[in-house]
Amino acid sequence: MNFISKSLSKEQAAYFNIYKKQEFFYLKNRLLKLQKELRLQKMTIIFLCIGSDRATGDCFGPLVGEALFHAKKKRPFPLSCPEIYGTLDKPVHAVNLEKTIQKIHHSYENPYIFAIDASLGLREHIGFITLSAGPLFPGAGVKKKLPEIGDTSITGIVNEHSERCQQTLQTTRLSTVTHLSGFLSRALTETFF
Repeated sequence: MNFISKSLSKEQAAYFNIYKKQEFFYLKNRLLKLQKELRLQKMTIIFLCIGSDRATGDCFGPLVGEALFHAKKKRPFPLSCPEIYGTLDKPVHAVNLEKTIQKIHHSYENPYIFAIDASLGLREHIGFITLSAGPLFPGAGVKKKLPEIGDTSITGIVNEHSERCQQTLQTTRLSTVTHLSGFLSRALTETFF
């Protein structure tokens, strides 16, 4: 993909604390700038929401995808809305990620992919959304080798990184994941739908 967003820095991710009200408006403003660029480029916007509902910490992506799917269904012209892959009913995870990526690239001539996934991070960053230009590396936090994907990466930091990442995802608080997914879903819905 030759298109590089002018509104996102390649050097580092922007962090948005979901527990601070003004952070929602900062995130939404960044997304609006990006959305305008993409509309000018006539790109097909894809939200690829990665994760599984089988681990509390990993359901961030499918929860976001589910909310976007329902927002799209409510629109009078849903065909003009972005495409969504990865919901609670049809999750995109380690088993089907590669096949889903191939399907996207075969189905759309000029896709711009927002890759959305849960992540583990520093304790002080739990409850933050990150937004960065460039691909997402799904499964990296749990030492899985999966294909990188996305033109823009969005993560929700659901818990602290530890030696036992799988167990950490299993024991992540659902309230944290729900607050993160609600914050991001609202920002994306208000911007793109």
